Amino acid sequence: MSNTPPRTTLEQWALLDALDERGSFEAAAESLNRTQSSVSYGLKRLQEQLPVTVLEPQGRRTVLTESGWLLLQRARVLLHEFRRLERLAATLGQGWETTVRLAVEIVMPLEPLLEALARFTEQAPQTQVQLVETVLSGTGEALVRHQVDLAITGLIPPGFIGDPLLRVDFVAVARHDHPLHRLGRVLTLDDLRAHRQVVIRDTGHWRPVDSGWLEAEERWTVSHLRTAIALIERGLAFAWIPESSIRAELARGELRPLPLESGGHRPETLYLVLADPTAAGPATRALGVCLRERAQAFQSMGQGV
Repeated sequence: MSNTPPRTTLEQWALLDALDERGSFEAAAESLNRTQSSVSYGLKRLQEQLPVTVLEPQGRRTVLTESGWLLLQRARVLLHEFRRLERLAATLGQGWETTVRLAVEIVMPLEPLLEALARFTEQAPQTQVQLVETVLSGTGEALVRHQVDLAITGLIPPGFIGDPLLRVDFVAVARHDHPLHRLGRVLTLDDLRAHRQVVIRDTGHWRPVDSGWLEAEERWTVSHLRTAIALIERGLAFAWIPESSIRAELARGELRPLPLESGGHRPETLYLVLADPTAAGPATRALGVCLRERAQAFQSMGQGV
């Protein structure tokens, strides 16, 4: 690999990029807050240092040649990476973390989560987010083991504090033609225990929790909420599912709430927990603010319940 320094500079390629984008030397100079003569001189130097022609006159305009266009496409990749490098340096200079680790209970509604991540990206484009989807005690274990900086959980482990983030309303459901619906009456727990229930596997390893299991004669365990919903849609089981996750299926009548004498709806609160409030950096705190704002907006629209 040659140690010969490049004959051209990123600044020169940035001038060429501006000229192509703006269409004239004058407009390119204005966009870069430069004088027109400095732009012309920089591009002249670029041309002198290359073995191919990159610019040619076309009427009263100066345009890229085919070779110039091909070279500019490669240069734009380098310009993009260089700008990212400068933004990263600015982020580090402000003390923002390069990575935030977030554990999210799998029942967290997807819409406010994605909106919060999108807003956070605008504020900290150079900070990576490592998102871990967890279930029940698995979220607490991630906090205790210092594997995450921030967590959304329904079970706050001892030694941690959290702020209420969102209420999730679980509803007992089965497919519209499930045998439980065909009974045509109010259901008891004994009715449920005679049929297959699907539950989501706890991702914790220390003390796994069987949340919501009724000791039904048949129990299927899955690892993801979407899988549980698919089984229910096939008529293979019943379960308590976050209403926000099956709103469309309920509206179409494909799934129906089970007419339980009690416990058909089970509200649960999700909490936002900082793993270490005293050491949390600005990026971690900014992501927390984004999550609170979007969760509040989601809840106020009546979508969380």
